[in-house]
Amino acid sequence: MNDLRYPIGRFELVGTLTPAQRATSIAQIAAAPAGLRRAVTGLDDRQLDTPYRPGGWTVRQVVHHVPDSHLNAYTRFKLACTEDTPAIKTYDEARWAELPEARTAPVDVSLALLESLHRRWVLFLEALGPGDFARTVRHPDWGTPTVDDLLAQYAWHGRHHTAHITALRERMGWK
Repeated sequence: MNDLRYPIGRFELVGTLTPAQRATSIAQIAAAPAGLRRAVTGLDDRQLDTPYRPGGWTVRQVVHHVPDSHLNAYTRFKLACTEDTPAIKTYDEARWAELPEARTAPVDVSLALLESLHRRWVLFLEALGPGDFARTVRHPDWGTPTVDDLLAQYAWHGRHHTAHITALRERMGWK
């Protein structure tokens, strides 16, 4: 793919997933922390501070962004399953990525957070009944996505950002 912003393609809302698609998405969420950790293993600070594309975030910022985003997502899932079409808040991810700790903190801090968060998130997801996946939230930009939509989106999101890093490694010849 030529668009460095979307190395695995853009995400599209799905509406409803089949049970098999749900299982695949949950497995992708479960696998995301290990995939992200593998993607940055062996990178030094200079490499971690390299933008994954011209004008893009550094590898370090990408690593810190994923748990920031997924913490928000986990909360959205919980709200969707405990309230009737709750309004959810957005956040300015670009500004979060510019905060000092997102630009300088060791990536292991966010990788450990992501591992714990995803273990808990997967337990939550595996306990949901079929009707829970049809529940909705009210998002100011996305309308009223279902839990299935959110599940597919965040399964994609982890793979999307991991691919930013693995594609950069490949382009740069970093082993």
